[in-house]
Amino acid sequence: MATSTVELRNVAGTEAALGWAGGHTVVVDRPDGKAGGKGLGFNGAQLLGLAIGGCYCNDLRYAAHEMDVELGEIEVTVTVALDGSPLLATGAELAVRCETRDGSDVRLVIDRAWQVCTVANSLRLGIPVSIISSL
Repeated sequence: MATSTVELRNVAGTEAALGWAGGHTVVVDRPDGKAGGKGLGFNGAQLLGLAIGGCYCNDLRYAAHEMDVELGEIEVTVTVALDGSPLLATGAELAVRCETRDGSDVRLVIDRAWQVCTVANSLRLGIPVSIISSL
C-alpha cells in the first residue's frame, strides 16, 4: 500500500497554516475577518476543489500518455457545493475543456481520466477519516 503524508504548521504572527509535502508548499487560511483569518491562503473548500481538479488534470496527462495521445490546452473548473451547519461539501462539478494535437477524440481521454481519478474516485466511494491522539 502506498501512502502520502503532508505536514501543516502555524505561520508565526498569523493564524494561517503552512502545509507542505516534499519541497512544495501551500498556505491555508480563512477569509479575511472570519475567525481570525486574513485571507492569506486557500480555505478548505478551495483546497478540496484544487485537490479534485488538480488530480484530474494530472490524470488527463496520465491517460493521454497511456493512450499515446498528445494533449494541447487543458482547462478545468471545479465548483464545490457547500451546505448545512456545520458546513459540508455536498457535491462537486467539473467543467473540462481540452484538445488533442493529433485530432484524436478528446472525449476518450476525458472519460479515461475520470475513470482513474484518485481523488474523485475516493470521494465517490467515501473514505474513512479519523483523528489520532496528539503528536
